[in-house]
Amino acid sequence: MPNCPECTAREKKKIQSKYEEDTPEEERGRDDLFKLFDEIDFPMKMDTSTKHFICKRCGLYATREQVSDIRYKLNQRERTREDKQDDYLEWWQKSKKDKELN
Repeated sequence: MPNCPECTAREKKKIQSKYEEDTPEEERGRDDLFKLFDEIDFPMKMDTSTKHFICKRCGLYATREQVSDIRYKLNQRERTREDKQDDYLEWWQKSKKDKELN
């Protein structure tokens, strides 16, 4: 059974903020944080008659595709101003021919 993406994302944020508070910056490691993330488990129950998954914690009711879409949206990083500036810089530095092709 898949894990509830919304409950998992909320729990990951809580764990990450607590980890950043408790652990000095020099001692932080990605592996330690990912080990904490592995402990998260919010399985969804399947309604066999409608082929939908139901989260008993938050009430999410979705198909497998919808769960996948929600997970993708929650894991997507928001574009920052620096990302947009980097994209513009790349475009500016391209040759004129390359710009016309795009």
